[in-house]
Amino acid sequence: MPFRYRLQKVLDFRVRKKEEQLQQVIKAKNEVDRIQTLIDNNNLEIAGVIKTMRTASDFRMMDSYDKYLKHLYEKGTELETQKQEAEKILEIEKEKLVECEKEVKVMEKHKEKAREVYKEEERALENKQLSEVAVQKYFQKTRAQKEEDGED
Repeated sequence: MPFRYRLQKVLDFRVRKKEEQLQQVIKAKNEVDRIQTLIDNNNLEIAGVIKTMRTASDFRMMDSYDKYLKHLYEKGTELETQKQEAEKILEIEKEKLVECEKEVKVMEKHKEKAREVYKEEERALENKQLSEVAVQKYFQKTRAQKEEDGED
């Protein structure tokens, strides 16, 4: 009879839960990367506006440049705040993933112990059967020997 783990459904459930949590971590990481890309683009735009502002020949546009730069700096601080929040969410999701991995490892360890117990029981049963066969052969041999001795 092959080994059957009685808690296999629980193990499968925990593995699925771990995989779903891994997907959540990937989504959170992608969100952090997306916000970082927006921050980088904003910083490039700020650098471009500053360069344009320095080379501008029309000094009447300086007020507009200043307002636009102020807007970009505010947008940058907003994006940094969003990034920090996304990183917090990412850390929470990672902690949940670690917890799920621990649960799976516990179940796998339990399964291995159950498998070892099963193997020991199978070996004991096999040894018992071999012992019974050996005893039967011994009695048959002694009976045959007695019959031979009786004939002689």
